Amino acid sequence: MLVPFSELPEIARVWVYQANRSFSTDELVEITRKLDAFLTQWAAHGADLKAGYEIKYNRFIILAVDGGHNNASGCSIDASVHFIQQLEKEYDVDLMDRMNVSFKSGAFVAYKSLLDFKKMVKTRAVSEKTIVFNNLVNNIAEYNSSWEVPITESWHSRFLK
Repeated sequence: MLVPFSELPEIARVWVYQANRSFSTDELVEITRKLDAFLTQWAAHGADLKAGYEIKYNRFIILAVDGGHNNASGCSIDASVHFIQQLEKEYDVDLMDRMNVSFKSGAFVAYKSLLDFKKMVKTRAVSEKTIVFNNLVNNIAEYNSSWEVPITESWHSRFLK
């Protein structure tokens, strides 16, 4: 059951997928249509899931499920991963690689390998105040408070030492 992301409770579980590039306007229209169709029929053991999504900065796909309605199961999570993998193939984009970092660089969102990002920290190409995206958030409350934060407030802070 597809619901607006804004109507999901703060305890709703989230999954953040970051793309290695921005989506075009045409791609966003298609991806939105595909997300609507997938989430409308997404179920766990035959029970519908109350789910929503957001696309942020033309680069991040955030899925969320209200566990108070029905919890996502292993099979339903596998189905969502398969759906994301289909998007990767269709749009020649990387959404699953967790070994990359997205951060704000002025008005833009930059995307670097973890190794390159570490080098940028060491050479001070990014600072303690650089905004990073903590894609390890677990629920909407964490997503709202801890997803887009300065390096010092994220797991990325370990690179500052």
